[in-house]
Amino acid sequence: MNVDTSLTPLTKRLTEIHHLKDACAVLSWDQETYMPPGGGHARAEQIATIQTLAHAALTSPETEKLLGAWVDMPTGQLLEKSHGELDDSGQALIREVWRDLTHAKKLPPTFVNTLERECSLAQQVWIEARKNNDFGLFLPNLRKVVALKLEETEYLGYDASPYDALLDEYEPGSTVAKLTPLFSTLRPRLVALLQQVRNSSIKPNTTLLSQSFDNEKQVEFGKMVLIKMGYQFDRGRLDLSAHPFTTSFHPHDVRVTTRVFERDFQSCLFSCIHEGGHGLYEQGLLAEHYGTPLGEAVSLGIHESQSRLWENAVGRSQPFWQHIFPLAQEFFPGQLGGVSFEEFYLAINHVEPSLIRVEADELTYNLHVMVRFEIELDLIEGRIQVEDLPAIWNEKMQDYLGMTPDTDSNGVLQDVHWSFGAFGYFPTYTLGNLYASMFYEQAKQEIANLETEISNGQLLQLKTWLNQSIHRWGRQFTPDDLVRQVTGQSPSPEPFLNYLEEKFSTLYSFPLNSQTT
Repeated sequence: MNVDTSLTPLTKRLTEIHHLKDACAVLSWDQETYMPPGGGHARAEQIATIQTLAHAALTSPETEKLLGAWVDMPTGQLLEKSHGELDDSGQALIREVWRDLTHAKKLPPTFVNTLERECSLAQQVWIEARKNNDFGLFLPNLRKVVALKLEETEYLGYDASPYDALLDEYEPGSTVAKLTPLFSTLRPRLVALLQQVRNSSIKPNTTLLSQSFDNEKQVEFGKMVLIKMGYQFDRGRLDLSAHPFTTSFHPHDVRVTTRVFERDFQSCLFSCIHEGGHGLYEQGLLAEHYGTPLGEAVSLGIHESQSRLWENAVGRSQPFWQHIFPLAQEFFPGQLGGVSFEEFYLAINHVEPSLIRVEADELTYNLHVMVRFEIELDLIEGRIQVEDLPAIWNEKMQDYLGMTPDTDSNGVLQDVHWSFGAFGYFPTYTLGNLYASMFYEQAKQEIANLETEISNGQLLQLKTWLNQSIHRWGRQFTPDDLVRQVTGQSPSPEPFLNYLEEKFSTLYSFPLNSQTT
Protein backbone atom coordinates (compact mmCIF):
# COMPACT_ATOMS: atom_id res chain seq x y z
CA MET A 1 0.00 0.00 0.00
CA ASN A 2 2.58 2.52 -1.18
CA VAL A 3 1.45 6.01 -2.13
CA ASP A 4 2.65 7.20 -5.53
CA THR A 5 5.69 9.49 -5.25
CA SER A 6 3.91 12.03 -7.45
CA LEU A 7 1.85 12.81 -4.34
CA THR A 8 4.95 13.71 -2.34
CA PRO A 9 4.47 17.51 -2.43
CA LEU A 10 0.95 17.06 -1.05
CA THR A 11 1.89 14.47 1.57
CA LYS A 12 4.83 16.63 2.71
CA ARG A 13 2.43 19.53 3.22
CA LEU A 14 -0.02 17.30 5.12
CA THR A 15 2.76 16.02 7.37
CA GLU A 16 3.78 19.56 8.31
CA ILE A 17 0.15 20.28 9.25
CA HIS A 18 0.03 17.09 11.28
CA HIS A 19 3.10 18.21 13.23
CA LEU A 20 1.09 21.20 14.46
CA LYS A 21 -1.84 18.99 15.48
CA ASP A 22 0.47 16.59 17.29
CA ALA A 23 2.17 19.43 19.17
CA CYS A 24 -1.29 20.46 20.29
CA ALA A 25 -2.09 16.87 21.28
CA VAL A 26 1.00 16.78 23.49
CA LEU A 27 -0.23 19.91 25.25
CA SER A 28 -3.68 18.35 25.72
CA TRP A 29 -2.20 15.12 27.07
CA ASP A 30 -0.09 17.07 29.54
CA GLN A 31 -3.16 19.10 30.53
CA GLU A 32 -4.95 15.88 31.52
CA THR A 33 -1.99 14.27 33.31
CA TYR A 34 0.77 16.48 34.72
CA MET A 35 0.01 20.16 34.12
CA PRO A 36 -0.26 22.19 37.35
CA PRO A 37 -3.75 23.63 37.87
CA GLY A 38 -2.45 27.16 37.55
CA GLY A 39 -1.44 26.60 33.95
CA GLY A 40 -4.99 26.22 32.69
CA HIS A 41 -5.67 29.57 31.09
CA ALA A 42 -2.25 29.82 29.45
CA ARG A 43 -2.65 26.26 28.11
CA ALA A 44 -6.05 27.11 26.62
CA GLU A 45 -4.47 30.00 24.71
CA GLN A 46 -1.57 27.82 23.52
CA ILE A 47 -3.90 25.09 22.25
CA ALA A 48 -6.18 27.59 20.54
CA THR A 49 -3.26 29.25 18.78
CA ILE A 50 -1.75 26.02 17.47
CA GLN A 51 -5.10 24.60 16.32
CA THR A 52 -5.82 27.84 14.49
CA LEU A 53 -2.44 27.65 12.77
CA ALA A 54 -3.13 24.04 11.72
CA HIS A 55 -6.56 25.04 10.40
CA ALA A 56 -5.05 27.94 8.45
CA ALA A 57 -2.38 25.71 6.95
CA LEU A 58 -4.92 23.10 5.83
CA THR A 59 -7.26 25.64 4.24
CA SER A 60 -4.48 27.70 2.65
CA PRO A 61 -4.25 28.35 -1.11
CA GLU A 62 -1.03 26.32 -1.14
CA THR A 63 -2.73 23.16 0.16
CA GLU A 64 -5.72 23.68 -2.08
CA LYS A 65 -3.48 24.05 -5.12
CA LEU A 66 -1.64 20.81 -4.34
CA LEU A 67 -4.92 18.96 -3.86
CA GLY A 68 -6.57 20.61 -6.86
CA ALA A 69 -4.05 18.93 -9.14
CA TRP A 70 -5.86 15.65 -8.46
CA VAL A 71 -9.49 16.50 -7.72
CA ASP A 72 -12.19 18.90 -8.86
CA MET A 73 -12.35 21.09 -5.76
CA PRO A 74 -16.03 22.15 -5.96
CA THR A 75 -17.38 18.60 -6.39
CA GLY A 76 -14.75 16.27 -4.96
CA GLN A 77 -14.69 14.22 -8.17
CA LEU A 78 -11.29 12.74 -8.98
CA LEU A 79 -9.73 14.11 -12.15
CA GLU A 80 -8.94 11.76 -15.02
CA LYS A 81 -5.29 12.13 -14.08
CA SER A 82 -6.00 10.62 -10.65
CA HIS A 83 -7.70 7.57 -12.13
CA GLY A 84 -4.83 7.08 -14.54
CA GLU A 85 -1.84 7.65 -12.26
CA LEU A 86 -2.95 6.68 -8.75
CA ASP A 87 -3.73 3.27 -7.29
CA ASP A 88 -6.62 2.64 -4.90
CA SER A 89 -4.72 3.90 -1.85
CA GLY A 90 -3.64 7.08 -3.62
CA GLN A 91 -7.17 7.78 -4.77
CA ALA A 92 -8.46 7.17 -1.23
CA LEU A 93 -5.89 9.62 0.13
CA ILE A 94 -7.10 12.32 -2.27
CA ARG A 95 -10.73 11.59 -1.40
CA GLU A 96 -10.12 11.91 2.33
CA VAL A 97 -7.95 15.02 2.09
CA TRP A 98 -10.67 16.68 0.04
CA ARG A 99 -13.19 15.72 2.73
CA ASP A 100 -10.98 17.18 5.49
CA LEU A 101 -10.20 20.39 3.62
CA THR A 102 -13.81 20.98 2.58
CA HIS A 103 -14.93 20.45 6.18
CA ALA A 104 -12.26 22.81 7.53
CA LYS A 105 -13.02 25.56 5.00
CA LYS A 106 -16.57 25.79 6.32
CA LEU A 107 -15.26 26.88 9.74
CA PRO A 108 -13.94 30.46 10.08
CA PRO A 109 -10.50 30.70 11.74
CA THR A 110 -11.89 32.95 14.49
CA PHE A 111 -14.49 30.30 15.28
CA VAL A 112 -11.86 27.55 15.43
CA ASN A 113 -9.76 29.65 17.80
CA THR A 114 -12.70 30.38 20.09
CA LEU A 115 -13.94 26.77 20.13
CA GLU A 116 -10.52 25.34 20.99
CA ARG A 117 -9.98 27.86 23.77
CA GLU A 118 -13.39 27.35 25.34
CA CYS A 119 -13.16 23.57 25.19
CA SER A 120 -9.73 23.58 26.81
CA LEU A 121 -11.02 25.80 29.63
CA ALA A 122 -14.19 23.72 29.99
CA GLN A 123 -12.19 20.50 30.42
CA GLN A 124 -10.30 21.98 33.33
CA VAL A 125 -13.47 23.27 35.00
CA TRP A 126 -15.16 19.90 34.45
CA ILE A 127 -12.42 18.17 36.45
CA GLU A 128 -13.07 20.45 39.42
CA ALA A 129 -16.85 20.28 39.04
CA ARG A 130 -16.85 16.49 38.98
CA LYS A 131 -14.47 16.30 41.92
CA ASN A 132 -16.69 18.64 43.97
CA ASN A 133 -20.08 17.45 42.67
CA ASP A 134 -20.86 20.97 41.46
CA PHE A 135 -22.76 21.14 38.17
CA GLY A 136 -23.31 24.85 38.72
CA LEU A 137 -19.55 25.40 38.48
CA PHE A 138 -19.47 23.71 35.07
CA LEU A 139 -22.72 25.20 33.75
CA PRO A 140 -21.34 28.50 32.33
CA ASN A 141 -18.60 26.66 30.44
CA LEU A 142 -20.98 24.03 29.15
CA ARG A 143 -23.38 26.71 27.92
CA LYS A 144 -20.57 28.26 25.88
CA VAL A 145 -19.47 24.91 24.44
CA VAL A 146 -23.02 23.93 23.44
CA ALA A 147 -23.62 27.33 21.84
CA LEU A 148 -20.42 26.94 19.85
CA LYS A 149 -21.34 23.43 18.73
CA LEU A 150 -24.73 24.70 17.57
CA GLU A 151 -22.93 27.42 15.65
CA GLU A 152 -20.66 24.76 14.16
CA THR A 153 -23.63 22.79 12.81
CA GLU A 154 -24.76 25.87 10.91
CA TYR A 155 -21.33 26.34 9.37
CA LEU A 156 -21.09 22.68 8.40
CA GLY A 157 -24.64 22.37 7.11
CA TYR A 158 -27.02 19.42 7.29
CA ASP A 159 -30.08 18.00 5.57
CA ALA A 160 -32.33 16.53 8.27
CA SER A 161 -30.91 17.25 11.72
CA PRO A 162 -28.13 19.51 13.03
CA TYR A 163 -26.97 16.50 15.04
CA ASP A 164 -26.07 14.79 11.75
CA ALA A 165 -23.35 17.38 11.18
CA LEU A 166 -21.74 16.44 14.50
CA LEU A 167 -22.16 12.68 14.06
CA ASP A 168 -20.39 12.82 10.73
CA GLU A 169 -17.25 14.16 12.36
CA TYR A 170 -16.85 10.94 14.35
CA GLU A 171 -18.53 8.31 12.17
CA PRO A 172 -18.62 9.39 8.51
CA GLY A 173 -22.02 8.64 7.00
CA SER A 174 -23.80 8.16 10.31
CA THR A 175 -27.13 9.98 10.79
CA VAL A 176 -29.98 10.20 13.24
CA ALA A 177 -32.13 8.38 10.68
CA LYS A 178 -29.73 5.41 10.79
CA LEU A 179 -29.13 5.37 14.54
CA THR A 180 -32.75 5.64 15.68
CA PRO A 181 -33.89 2.28 14.23
CA LEU A 182 -30.64 0.67 15.40
CA PHE A 183 -31.28 1.66 19.00
CA SER A 184 -34.94 0.66 18.58
CA THR A 185 -33.75 -2.82 17.62
CA LEU A 186 -31.26 -3.09 20.46
CA ARG A 187 -33.28 -1.77 23.38
CA PRO A 188 -36.13 -4.35 23.62
CA ARG A 189 -33.79 -7.33 23.33
CA LEU A 190 -31.33 -5.88 25.84
CA VAL A 191 -34.13 -5.07 28.30
CA ALA A 192 -35.68 -8.52 27.90
CA LEU A 193 -32.31 -10.19 28.44
CA LEU A 194 -31.63 -8.01 31.47
CA GLN A 195 -34.95 -9.05 32.97
CA GLN A 196 -34.08 -12.73 32.57
CA VAL A 197 -30.73 -12.16 34.27
CA ARG A 198 -32.48 -10.41 37.16
CA ASN A 199 -34.91 -13.31 37.51
CA SER A 200 -32.11 -15.88 37.62
CA SER A 201 -31.39 -17.65 40.90
CA ILE A 202 -27.66 -17.28 40.24
CA LYS A 203 -26.27 -14.31 42.17
CA PRO A 204 -22.55 -13.57 41.67
CA ASN A 205 -20.49 -12.65 44.71
CA THR A 206 -19.22 -9.25 43.64
CA THR A 207 -17.85 -8.32 47.07
CA LEU A 208 -14.64 -10.13 46.20
CA LEU A 209 -13.97 -7.38 43.62
CA SER A 210 -14.47 -4.56 46.14
CA GLN A 211 -11.88 -5.62 48.69
CA SER A 212 -8.85 -3.43 49.35
CA PHE A 213 -6.45 -3.72 46.39
CA ASP A 214 -3.20 -1.75 46.56
CA ASN A 215 -3.34 1.02 43.96
CA GLU A 216 0.25 0.68 42.77
CA LYS A 217 -0.09 -3.08 42.36
CA GLN A 218 -3.30 -2.57 40.39
CA VAL A 219 -1.45 -0.32 37.94
CA GLU A 220 1.43 -2.82 37.77
CA PHE A 221 -1.05 -5.63 37.02
CA GLY A 222 -2.72 -3.56 34.33
CA LYS A 223 0.66 -2.83 32.75
CA MET A 224 1.47 -6.54 32.67
CA VAL A 225 -1.77 -7.24 30.80
CA LEU A 226 -1.03 -4.43 28.33
CA ILE A 227 2.33 -6.02 27.57
CA LYS A 228 0.67 -9.40 26.97
CA MET A 229 -1.74 -7.69 24.54
CA GLY A 230 1.24 -6.44 22.56
CA TYR A 231 1.17 -2.78 23.60
CA GLN A 232 4.75 -1.64 23.16
CA PHE A 233 6.09 0.49 25.98
CA ASP A 234 9.11 1.60 23.97
CA ARG A 235 6.48 3.41 21.88
CA GLY A 236 3.97 4.17 24.62
CA ARG A 237 3.21 5.11 28.21
CA LEU A 238 0.64 4.37 30.92
CA ASP A 239 -0.35 7.26 33.16
CA LEU A 240 -3.23 8.30 35.42
CA SER A 241 -6.00 10.76 34.54
CA ALA A 242 -9.45 11.78 35.77
CA HIS A 243 -11.05 9.99 32.80
CA PRO A 244 -9.17 7.22 30.97
CA PHE A 245 -8.15 8.12 27.41
CA THR A 246 -5.69 7.35 24.63
CA THR A 247 -3.76 9.86 22.59
CA SER A 248 -1.29 9.42 19.77
CA PHE A 249 1.30 11.74 18.28
CA HIS A 250 2.77 9.13 15.92
CA PRO A 251 2.63 5.30 15.70
CA HIS A 252 5.89 5.39 17.66
CA ASP A 253 4.45 7.56 20.45
CA VAL A 254 1.04 6.38 21.67
CA ARG A 255 -0.05 7.01 25.26
CA VAL A 256 -2.83 5.51 27.36
CA THR A 257 -4.16 6.46 30.78
CA THR A 258 -6.20 4.73 33.44
CA ARG A 259 -7.66 5.55 36.83
CA VAL A 260 -7.48 3.49 39.98
CA PHE A 261 -9.70 2.99 43.02
CA GLU A 262 -8.58 0.96 46.02
CA ARG A 263 -11.87 -0.91 46.34
CA ASP A 264 -12.65 -1.55 42.70
CA PHE A 265 -10.53 -4.25 41.09
CA GLN A 266 -12.23 -3.86 37.72
CA SER A 267 -11.87 -0.13 37.12
CA CYS A 268 -8.12 0.13 36.61
CA LEU A 269 -7.74 -3.22 34.86
CA PHE A 270 -10.53 -2.86 32.33
CA SER A 271 -9.60 0.76 31.66
CA CYS A 272 -6.10 -0.48 30.83
CA ILE A 273 -7.47 -3.16 28.50
CA HIS A 274 -9.97 -0.79 26.88
CA GLU A 275 -7.44 1.98 26.30
CA GLY A 276 -4.90 -0.65 25.30
CA GLY A 277 -7.21 -1.64 22.44
CA HIS A 278 -7.19 1.98 21.28
CA GLY A 279 -3.42 2.09 21.72
CA LEU A 280 -2.84 -1.03 19.64
CA TYR A 281 -4.83 0.52 16.81
CA GLU A 282 -2.69 3.67 16.89
CA GLN A 283 0.56 1.70 17.15
CA GLY A 284 -0.68 -0.50 14.28
CA LEU A 285 -1.11 2.35 11.82
CA LEU A 286 1.66 2.38 9.20
CA ALA A 287 4.37 4.89 10.12
CA GLU A 288 5.18 5.51 6.46
CA HIS A 289 1.74 7.07 6.06
CA TYR A 290 2.05 9.32 9.11
CA GLY A 291 0.57 12.75 8.48
CA THR A 292 -1.88 11.58 5.82
CA PRO A 293 -5.38 10.04 6.07
CA LEU A 294 -3.86 6.64 5.32
CA GLY A 295 -2.03 6.93 8.64
CA GLU A 296 -5.18 7.74 10.63
CA ALA A 297 -8.01 5.64 12.10
CA VAL A 298 -11.03 5.42 9.84
CA SER A 299 -13.65 6.40 12.42
CA LEU A 300 -14.43 6.49 16.12
CA GLY A 301 -16.80 3.54 15.74
CA ILE A 302 -14.02 1.37 14.31
CA HIS A 303 -11.68 2.73 17.00
CA GLU A 304 -14.17 1.76 19.71
CA SER A 305 -14.51 -1.68 18.14
CA GLN A 306 -10.86 -2.28 18.98
CA SER A 307 -11.16 -1.19 22.60
CA ARG A 308 -14.43 -3.07 23.16
CA LEU A 309 -13.12 -6.21 21.43
CA TRP A 310 -10.17 -6.37 23.80
CA GLU A 311 -12.14 -5.28 26.86
CA ASN A 312 -15.08 -7.65 26.42
CA ALA A 313 -14.69 -10.33 23.76
CA VAL A 314 -11.20 -11.05 25.13
CA GLY A 315 -10.94 -9.41 28.54
CA ARG A 316 -14.15 -10.84 29.97
CA SER A 317 -13.80 -14.24 28.32
CA GLN A 318 -13.18 -17.56 29.99
CA PRO A 319 -10.04 -18.34 27.92
CA PHE A 320 -8.45 -15.03 28.92
CA TRP A 321 -9.03 -15.58 32.63
CA GLN A 322 -7.86 -19.17 32.51
CA HIS A 323 -4.42 -17.70 31.98
CA ILE A 324 -4.72 -14.38 33.82
CA PHE A 325 -6.54 -15.45 36.98
CA PRO A 326 -3.59 -17.40 38.47
CA LEU A 327 -1.45 -14.31 37.84
CA ALA A 328 -4.05 -12.14 39.58
CA GLN A 329 -3.89 -14.51 42.55
CA GLU A 330 -0.10 -14.09 42.65
CA PHE A 331 -0.46 -10.28 42.60
CA PHE A 332 -3.23 -10.25 45.22
CA PRO A 333 -2.93 -13.47 47.25
CA GLY A 334 -4.73 -12.11 50.30
CA GLN A 335 -7.75 -10.99 48.30
CA LEU A 336 -7.99 -13.67 45.59
CA GLY A 337 -5.89 -16.59 46.82
CA GLY A 338 -8.87 -18.44 48.22
CA VAL A 339 -11.32 -17.56 45.44
CA SER A 340 -12.29 -20.24 42.92
CA PHE A 341 -12.02 -19.60 39.19
CA GLU A 342 -15.75 -20.12 38.71
CA GLU A 343 -16.65 -17.65 41.45
CA PHE A 344 -14.25 -15.03 40.09
CA TYR A 345 -15.31 -15.46 36.45
CA LEU A 346 -18.97 -15.05 37.33
CA ALA A 347 -18.18 -11.94 39.38
CA ILE A 348 -16.19 -10.36 36.52
CA ASN A 349 -19.17 -10.93 34.23
CA HIS A 350 -21.94 -10.04 36.64
CA VAL A 351 -24.81 -8.03 35.24
CA GLU A 352 -26.18 -5.24 37.38
CA PRO A 353 -27.43 -1.79 36.37
CA SER A 354 -24.95 0.82 37.53
CA LEU A 355 -24.50 4.56 37.44
CA ILE A 356 -21.12 4.79 35.69
CA ARG A 357 -20.89 4.04 31.96
CA VAL A 358 -17.20 3.14 31.83
CA GLU A 359 -17.71 0.57 34.58
CA ALA A 360 -20.95 -0.89 33.20
CA ASP A 361 -21.29 -4.54 32.27
CA GLU A 362 -21.57 -5.66 28.65
CA LEU A 363 -25.34 -6.01 28.78
CA THR A 364 -26.31 -2.65 30.27
CA TYR A 365 -23.52 -0.60 28.67
CA ASN A 366 -25.49 0.30 25.57
CA LEU A 367 -28.39 1.55 27.66
CA HIS A 368 -25.98 4.16 29.03
CA VAL A 369 -25.13 5.14 25.46
CA MET A 370 -28.82 5.47 24.56
CA VAL A 371 -29.36 7.86 27.48
CA ARG A 372 -26.60 10.10 26.18
CA PHE A 373 -27.70 9.87 22.55
CA GLU A 374 -31.25 10.95 23.40
CA ILE A 375 -30.05 13.82 25.60
CA GLU A 376 -27.58 15.07 22.99
CA LEU A 377 -30.16 14.87 20.23
CA ASP A 378 -32.73 16.82 22.24
CA LEU A 379 -30.12 19.40 23.24
CA ILE A 380 -28.79 19.98 19.73
CA GLU A 381 -32.29 20.00 18.21
CA GLY A 382 -33.38 22.58 20.81
CA ARG A 383 -35.95 20.62 22.81
CA ILE A 384 -34.09 20.96 26.11
CA GLN A 385 -31.74 23.53 27.69
CA VAL A 386 -28.31 23.06 29.26
CA GLU A 387 -29.50 23.96 32.76
CA ASP A 388 -32.07 21.15 32.59
CA LEU A 389 -29.47 18.43 31.99
CA PRO A 390 -29.09 17.07 35.56
CA ALA A 391 -32.82 16.48 36.01
CA ILE A 392 -33.26 15.03 32.52
CA TRP A 393 -30.21 12.80 32.99
CA ASN A 394 -31.59 11.42 36.24
CA GLU A 395 -35.01 10.84 34.71
CA LYS A 396 -33.58 8.89 31.76
CA MET A 397 -31.29 6.84 34.00
CA GLN A 398 -34.34 5.82 36.00
CA ASP A 399 -36.21 4.99 32.80
CA TYR A 400 -33.43 2.97 31.16
CA LEU A 401 -31.61 1.45 34.12
CA GLY A 402 -34.02 1.70 37.02
CA MET A 403 -31.77 3.87 39.17
CA THR A 404 -31.31 7.56 39.89
CA PRO A 405 -27.80 9.00 40.40
CA ASP A 406 -27.08 9.95 44.00
CA THR A 407 -24.87 12.85 42.86
CA ASP A 408 -24.22 14.78 39.66
CA SER A 409 -20.65 13.44 39.77
CA ASN A 410 -22.14 9.99 39.31
CA GLY A 411 -24.65 11.38 36.82
CA VAL A 412 -24.46 14.22 34.36
CA LEU A 413 -20.85 15.11 35.25
CA GLN A 414 -19.37 11.63 34.91
CA ASP A 415 -18.14 11.84 31.28
CA VAL A 416 -15.48 14.21 29.97
CA HIS A 417 -16.85 14.34 26.41
CA TRP A 418 -19.14 17.36 26.60
CA SER A 419 -16.41 19.47 28.14
CA PHE A 420 -14.29 19.22 24.99
CA GLY A 421 -17.25 19.54 22.64
CA ALA A 422 -17.50 15.87 21.60
CA PHE A 423 -21.22 15.90 20.85
CA GLY A 424 -21.97 13.02 18.49
CA TYR A 425 -19.21 10.82 19.95
CA PHE A 426 -21.30 8.61 22.26
CA PRO A 427 -23.16 6.62 19.57
CA THR A 428 -19.82 5.36 18.28
CA TYR A 429 -19.48 3.27 21.45
CA THR A 430 -22.50 1.20 20.47
CA LEU A 431 -21.37 1.00 16.85
CA GLY A 432 -18.02 -0.17 18.20
CA ASN A 433 -19.70 -2.98 20.12
CA LEU A 434 -21.48 -4.15 16.96
CA TYR A 435 -18.31 -4.03 14.87
CA ALA A 436 -16.30 -5.75 17.63
CA SER A 437 -18.57 -8.80 17.68
CA MET A 438 -18.32 -9.14 13.92
CA PHE A 439 -14.54 -8.74 13.90
CA TYR A 440 -13.99 -11.22 16.73
CA GLU A 441 -16.17 -13.87 15.11
CA GLN A 442 -14.15 -13.45 11.93
CA ALA A 443 -10.88 -13.68 13.84
CA LYS A 444 -12.00 -17.00 15.37
CA GLN A 445 -12.68 -18.32 11.87
CA GLU A 446 -9.33 -17.22 10.46
CA ILE A 447 -6.98 -17.93 13.40
CA ALA A 448 -6.72 -21.62 14.18
CA ASN A 449 -7.55 -22.44 17.82
CA LEU A 450 -7.62 -18.76 18.75
CA GLU A 451 -9.31 -19.22 22.11
CA THR A 452 -6.99 -22.09 23.03
CA GLU A 453 -4.07 -19.77 22.29
CA ILE A 454 -5.64 -17.05 24.44
CA SER A 455 -6.10 -19.51 27.33
CA ASN A 456 -2.35 -20.18 27.08
CA GLY A 457 -1.62 -16.46 27.32
CA GLN A 458 -0.85 -16.05 23.64
CA LEU A 459 -2.56 -12.82 22.59
CA LEU A 460 -0.18 -11.68 19.88
CA GLN A 461 -1.80 -13.73 17.11
CA LEU A 462 -5.00 -11.72 17.58
CA LYS A 463 -3.05 -8.44 17.67
CA THR A 464 -1.29 -9.34 14.42
CA TRP A 465 -4.60 -10.27 12.78
CA LEU A 466 -6.08 -6.90 13.79
CA ASN A 467 -2.97 -5.12 12.51
CA GLN A 468 -3.29 -6.80 9.13
CA SER A 469 -7.08 -6.79 8.78
CA ILE A 470 -7.96 -3.37 10.20
CA HIS A 471 -5.17 -1.12 11.44
CA ARG A 472 -2.88 -0.95 8.41
CA TRP A 473 -5.58 0.40 6.11
CA GLY A 474 -5.95 3.76 7.84
CA ARG A 475 -8.78 5.65 6.15
CA GLN A 476 -8.53 3.87 2.81
CA PHE A 477 -12.06 2.47 3.28
CA THR A 478 -15.24 3.86 4.77
CA PRO A 479 -16.31 2.22 8.07
CA ASP A 480 -19.03 0.15 6.38
CA ASP A 481 -16.71 -0.90 3.55
CA LEU A 482 -14.01 -1.93 6.02
CA VAL A 483 -16.49 -4.10 7.95
CA ARG A 484 -17.57 -5.74 4.69
CA GLN A 485 -13.97 -6.29 3.60
CA VAL A 486 -13.03 -7.95 6.90
CA THR A 487 -16.18 -9.99 7.55
CA GLY A 488 -17.91 -10.32 4.19
CA GLN A 489 -21.06 -8.85 5.77
CA SER A 490 -22.63 -5.43 6.17
CA PRO A 491 -22.71 -4.00 9.70
CA SER A 492 -25.52 -5.57 11.72
CA PRO A 493 -26.60 -5.72 15.39
CA GLU A 494 -27.44 -9.43 15.18
CA PRO A 495 -23.98 -10.89 15.91
CA PHE A 496 -23.65 -8.68 18.98
CA LEU A 497 -27.12 -9.51 20.30
CA ASN A 498 -26.60 -13.21 19.65
CA TYR A 499 -23.28 -13.08 21.49
CA LEU A 500 -24.85 -11.44 24.55
CA GLU A 501 -27.82 -13.79 24.62
CA GLU A 502 -25.68 -16.91 24.34
CA LYS A 503 -23.15 -15.73 26.93
CA PHE A 504 -25.53 -14.57 29.63
CA SER A 505 -28.11 -17.33 29.23
CA THR A 506 -25.21 -19.75 29.84
CA LEU A 507 -23.73 -17.80 32.77
CA TYR A 508 -27.09 -17.32 34.47
CA SER A 509 -28.57 -20.70 33.46
CA PHE A 510 -31.82 -19.77 31.76
CA PRO A 511 -33.36 -20.65 28.39
CA LEU A 512 -33.78 -17.81 25.94
CA ASN A 513 -37.41 -16.76 25.65
CA SER A 514 -39.13 -15.69 22.47
CA GLN A 515 -38.42 -12.02 23.17
CA THR A 516 -34.67 -12.49 22.99
CA THR A 517 -34.30 -14.88 20.07
